[in-house]
Order: sequence, then C-alpha cells, then structure tokens
Amino acid sequence: MTVKIVRNVASLRREISQWKIQGLTIAVVPTMGALHEGHLDLVREGFKHADRVVVTIFVNPKQFGVNEDLSRYPRDEEGDIEKLAAENVPMIYAPTPDSIYPPGFSSSVHMEGPAMAGLEDKFRPHFFDGVATVVSKLFIQTGANYAMFGEKDYQQLQVVTRMAKDLDIPIEVVGCQTRREEDGLAMSSRNRYLSKTERQQATAIYKNLMQAAEKIRSGVNQQTATRAASRSLTTLGFKVDYVTARNAETLAVPQDEGEPLRLIAAAWLGKTRLIDNIGV
Repeated sequence: MTVKIVRNVASLRREISQWKIQGLTIAVVPTMGALHEGHLDLVREGFKHADRVVVTIFVNPKQFGVNEDLSRYPRDEEGDIEKLAAENVPMIYAPTPDSIYPPGFSSSVHMEGPAMAGLEDKFRPHFFDGVATVVSKLFIQTGANYAMFGEKDYQQLQVVTRMAKDLDIPIEVVGCQTRREEDGLAMSSRNRYLSKTERQQATAIYKNLMQAAEKIRSGVNQQTATRAASRSLTTLGFKVDYVTARNAETLAVPQDEGEPLRLIAAAWLGKTRLIDNIGV
C-alpha cells in the first residue's frame, strides 16, 4: 500500500475532511519517528478502534532541554514509511517545524496535576508543557476520534489524558500495553544507543520492578520494596533517578491501602536514560 505523506495542516485537513464526509472514524498515533514494534502495536490497536489511522512523525523541539539529545534523537523517515506501509496506514502527517510552530508562535499549554508528580517533571521540568502543547495541536489538527499512547511513558499517558479532558478536546485517549523484547526490556527508540553489554544489562530495570511488585503483593512495605530495587540497580551500575510506587490514576504518593498502584522507574545506563513501569 502507498502511504500518503502530508507536511502541513491544510493538506492534512483536506484529507481528513474526505474521510469524515464518508462517516469514517479516525485514530491518531503521535510519534517522534524511529519507529519500532511498540509503535506498530499502537497502529494495530488504532485499527481496532477506528476505520482510518493517521501516524504523526514530529521530533518536537519544545520537549527537549538545553543539554538534551534533540540533535542525537534517531530519525529514519524512509524506514518509518516502509514499516507503516506494511501496516496499511493510509496517511502520515510529518509536519515541518514551521508548520507546527510558525513565526510568531507564542502559546503553550501549561500542565499541573499528573505533570507535577515529582517524576519526569523533576528531572525534565520543561518536558510536559512541551508535550501537552504539541499533542493538543495534533489532536485539534487531525480531529481524530481516538489517540493511541503506550503505557511505557506512563506519566505522559496520564498527562495527555488529563489535558484532553481539561480542554474539552473531543478525543478518547487509549493507553496501550508496553511492548517488550523477549527478555523483558521495554521497546524504545533510545535502546539503539545501548552498547551490546549495556543492552544485556538493561533488562535489570524490568526484573527489579517485577521483584518489587511481587514483594508488595506479598505484604512488604512499598517504600522498602522500591528502595531495594533502587539499591539493586545502583549496584549493577545504573544511575537511578527514581524507583517509586504511585497511584496508578493520579500519580500521587499512595496514602491508603487498596489504591491502584503503578511502579515507575527511570535510570541511566551509560549515556542512555531508560524508563519503565508496571502495574502491581
């Protein structure tokens, strides 16, 4: 199947309007490209919800800090197009930076709530305002009925869900299960930065989260379990940003027994920052 690629809002809306005239429903899969099987799972899930799926590819400069890896972020548009064609995606929206942030652009979406949970926001304070700004634009520009997001970026999933609700954007945000390698490592575009040795070590994050979850289910205190996981990762050579248990819906620190829990971790292995999470 030939994939139609559009680069600006006017072209996007012309195509979308034709689908809507036909009464078709639409799912959008926002990405920054360098697609892997985790992204393709989102596409497949999108087709379960809607008649048409649009994949957006845009490396958003507003969610990268001064010393972060915007220039290093992997890009492979040709490979992305080939993968999406194989999934029968009818259209890719790959806007230019000027199409998203034209000259004079001066607005942003400021997030609190789950965006101020002391997790990613603690280490990347600019991040979620950048995410919320671009995602709100993509939601509005595509006019999609559904938006597919992976659970691997769990805080981001909660942020965009809250943002769409707060701004009354008529879209359903659908969280999709994390796609993992056979050894448990969560799929990520940044995994390609790992050396062969680091790639073997990287599975320790998932393994330690699983062990912590089992401890909590067996009655061990949440902080005791997560601190043990953090110490284990540090011993293995990781630089741990956090390993913590949070309310699965609000990301607040749990206060009561019986709350739905999510274990969330972020740690550096060499020059690569890895994140993961699991339910308890």
